[in-house]
Amino acid sequence: MSNEMLILIALAGFFFLLFLVIKIKLHAFVALLLVSLIVGILAGMPLNDVVHSMQEGMAGTLGYIAVVIGLGAMFGHMIEISGGAERIAQTMIKKFGEGKAQWALGFTGFFVAIPVFFDVGFIILIPIVYGLAKKTGKSLLYYGLPLLAGLAATHSFIPPTPGPIAAANLIGAELGWVVLFGIIAGIPAMIIAGPLFAKFISKKIHVDVPEFMNLEEVEYEKELPSFNLVATLILIPLVLILLNTISGLLMEESSIIREILTFLGHPFVALIIATILTFILLGTKRGYSRQEIQDIASRALEPAGMIILITGASGVFKQVLIDSGVGDVLGIMMADSALPPIFLAFITAAVVRIAIGSATVAMITAAGLTAPLVSVLGLDGPVLGLLVIAIASGATVLSHVNDSGFWLIGRFLGLSVKDTLKTWTVMETIIGLVGFTVVLLLAMIIY
Repeated sequence: MSNEMLILIALAGFFFLLFLVIKIKLHAFVALLLVSLIVGILAGMPLNDVVHSMQEGMAGTLGYIAVVIGLGAMFGHMIEISGGAERIAQTMIKKFGEGKAQWALGFTGFFVAIPVFFDVGFIILIPIVYGLAKKTGKSLLYYGLPLLAGLAATHSFIPPTPGPIAAANLIGAELGWVVLFGIIAGIPAMIIAGPLFAKFISKKIHVDVPEFMNLEEVEYEKELPSFNLVATLILIPLVLILLNTISGLLMEESSIIREILTFLGHPFVALIIATILTFILLGTKRGYSRQEIQDIASRALEPAGMIILITGASGVFKQVLIDSGVGDVLGIMMADSALPPIFLAFITAAVVRIAIGSATVAMITAAGLTAPLVSVLGLDGPVLGLLVIAIASGATVLSHVNDSGFWLIGRFLGLSVKDTLKTWTVMETIIGLVGFTVVLLLAMIIY
């Protein structure tokens, strides 16, 4: 089969995937599997080989993803239930002072979203935003957007959130580079899209606390844990993963210290340590029974399960592209493009994001399509971490009416569709563009 025909099959599969998800409203998990099957058959693969590739793609992806996302979900849910996120917010606002509450909320969101899913973190912390807006008489946007920017930047850029974890796995990026570059890109993105943009837009659009959203303060079963304890628990996996990456750069391969740091800094080990410590220090040591902790952990896996399955299906799509030969041809075509790989990764993710709505699905799909380019060009090391952040940046821009987050934010902030586009959509786009700008600057420094 000619290369031109394989490219047409790949493009047709991509647009058919968008059609199934957007128009037919077929679930992304089923749509990815169906498109993988069709692409494999049309590309001329033997039927048994198509099924084998699908099985291999699912197994190869889930062997890593399921463990990381599953542990990350349990870790985050324990911090949420124990009141750890609430403690971080209270301490940050106290330290910054009410006059700089914007900045406190931005950094709180940035920190909280490392272990806690975006929507959960927002719902937990939004009463603080309501309270500040009522007390000061300022627009709800003045406090709400910094919190959202912090949550969104971390959700997009910093593992163990599902999107960057999945993208890193699909293109073979070392997680330490992704964490490092995610922090470097995420902080300026949060600052510009959060406190700075909020100060500007809140003068244009005044929003009061919605009457139907006068939520009562959440009552926690136990006394809130200390800030230092929660902060330490959140930092443990990040520090271990970063030490793994740094030791690989600075130490000899035969070094026993490097061997230990590599072991402790593997995402499996780092998250197992953090999760167990969280169960003990925020759980049993603070009065939770073993059965209660087990129930908390089980509930955490319910939302994580769907993310794991969709990520596995994206691994199927990637494997079929590779085994059918479409991946090699697609990779060569992208490599011959006048655009650098980082631009291609960003644009691919942005197109999927705008079409589908889900940032996580956009990251996963774009990473699967970008993976062949990595092997064709022989990319490795830090550049793969930059590719992941470029994909994450593209998958963040232009959230609009096909994104569930768009409606969640609109409702909780009492915004019309028009005002949600002027605020939330612009904020998300700023995060994506600032993140991508940082990636380009880092690329120039590294190379």
